[in-house]
Amino acid sequence: MKLDKKQKFISTLDAHKKIIYKIVNSYCPNKENRKDLEQEIIIQLWNTFDRYDPQYKYSTWMYRIALNVAISHYRKEKKGLIQTDFYNEESVYTIADEQEYDPSLDSNISLLQDFIDKLNALNKAMLLLYLEEKSYEEIAAILGITKTNVATKISRLKQQLKKEFKNR
Repeated sequence: MKLDKKQKFISTLDAHKKIIYKIVNSYCPNKENRKDLEQEIIIQLWNTFDRYDPQYKYSTWMYRIALNVAISHYRKEKKGLIQTDFYNEESVYTIADEQEYDPSLDSNISLLQDFIDKLNALNKAMLLLYLEEKSYEEIAAILGITKTNVATKISRLKQQLKKEFKNR
């Protein structure tokens, strides 16, 4: 039995919803705006679902789209262009808050989160993917940069992170 587009899409979201959860929570510190960002990502995933290239894993495709939407949202938020309550109607799909984790409970995690929050959008995305144990090839494919560029930037981020932890 062949799944229709909607069923296949929802199945894909269910299998990879943690990607969206992590990106939304990393790029949107304002809890009220997270649902808006989540819906923007899901809408963009739906709009591009027919153009998914099976040469890549679904997770790579989802990361790339979700990060692009999140980075765009982040920039608009910084410029004050985000209109809150944009999606007041029923959500198309909802990612449950799986773990309401309070990073202040662990000082190292809190320090890491503070470090990540200070990074520009590209470095933030790169570090999050690295922490997800994505290969340099996957990170390069998701972010649309070369593997060499990824390796160089990750090395620099590690050095900055070591300095940050050493100074604390």
